[in-house]
Amino acid sequence: METDATYRGTVYPWQCDHVGHMNIMWYVGKFDEANWNLFARLGLTPSYLRGSGRGMAAVQQNITYKRELLAGDIVEVRSRLVEIRDKSIRFMHEMRNAESGKIAATCEFVGVHMDRQARKSAPFAPAIRDAAEKHLEPELA
Repeated sequence: METDATYRGTVYPWQCDHVGHMNIMWYVGKFDEANWNLFARLGLTPSYLRGSGRGMAAVQQNITYKRELLAGDIVEVRSRLVEIRDKSIRFMHEMRNAESGKIAATCEFVGVHMDRQARKSAPFAPAIRDAAEKHLEPELA
């Protein structure tokens, strides 16, 4: 997949908890922003989602916290698509302290392609599936 980050930002003091590190709710938020940038690379752009009546729903999310992030730290998330199925995708995010390069957290998501009107899962359009298959990076054995 492209080497560009799917998210870049900064940890602000108001995102830190009583222990002094970024609170878990902000990790989730930054990973969510990375989701939308990853989706756009696959063709799941806001205009596609609005125009097609489709959406994406997270059905599973597993976060591993490895190192603290502190106020002022610059954060970068890089993402990779691990699996695509008829109606779902599985992908990984890796959040790093951009200065040190050390991994702060990882997150694995499973997202389901939805028909917003029917309120149920729907197959990906062929163009989306083709784009996703070009970006597929299966897990290392």
